[in-house]
Amino acid sequence: MINKHQRAYKERIESENGSAGKRPDWLKVKLPTGNNYSEVRNLMRGHKLNTVCEEARCPNIAECWNHKTATFMILGDICTRSCGFCNVKLGMPAELDLDEPRRVVNSIRKLNLKHAVITSVNRDELKNGGAEIFTEIVRLTKSELPDCTIELLIPDFKGEKSAFEIIMHSPPDILNHNLETIKRLYHAVRPQARYDRSLDLIAWFKEKGLKTKSGIMVGIGEKKDEVLELMEDLVTAGCDILTIGQYLQPTKQHLPIDRFVTPDEFNLYKEEGLNMGFKIVESSPLVRSSYHADQHAKAVFNELL
Repeated sequence: MINKHQRAYKERIESENGSAGKRPDWLKVKLPTGNNYSEVRNLMRGHKLNTVCEEARCPNIAECWNHKTATFMILGDICTRSCGFCNVKLGMPAELDLDEPRRVVNSIRKLNLKHAVITSVNRDELKNGGAEIFTEIVRLTKSELPDCTIELLIPDFKGEKSAFEIIMHSPPDILNHNLETIKRLYHAVRPQARYDRSLDLIAWFKEKGLKTKSGIMVGIGEKKDEVLELMEDLVTAGCDILTIGQYLQPTKQHLPIDRFVTPDEFNLYKEEGLNMGFKIVESSPLVRSSYHADQHAKAVFNELL
């Protein structure tokens, strides 16, 4: 079900552009195949785990899984929010799976990961939004696999500081929270989120001494100057690492693509971002929030930032 802002957005883009047209060559990817790809897929199914790689139809799934990297999606596969870009199922989630942290850590061990990314659906019906499960995964990983760094890609927990404090009981090495898009488009793209609330979250964790990260999509209706303004807001909030990628419409029921952003424009954002003060900017059409996350972590912990 879409809200009035999402309906108005779709109607405007479709009337102005009709369609973004054929996907350009720079967005074409290989079909997911390979021995390691099959091994990761079978491991996730065997441990009854979800990945954002599959749920979000990530275009880099073949590359990442063949390098034995994956982003674990915890707290189930049903989300309580109706974001206009996301392919995760909307509805009322099941009870929390308290055994999930153990299975995630076992999978990290079997994949021999040096850096693991953990994200989740939104669980707005829960007090603290399931923050305890994030913390338990970090605690177990640090206890059993001390050489593995952890990146948490967290929801906003409705801005509840009690949830933030729970995350800090076993803090991750990198705290990631995606802004996703410019402030003007929040009613259509992230109707249950707040732009300023997400910036405040990043600033809160930065003040606690964590390395911070965020990601956005382009080609979903923003203007170039609005992207640069967003980037300035993130730098001011203390964001260290930024990822920027092309929005790709998961289904016809989701928000349409406004335009295919050129590689040159992505390069401009990277250059401008580094000049603004970001330590790392990963900006290209197929980039997603966890793309090259292991390399970002390696740079951070080799003190290259």
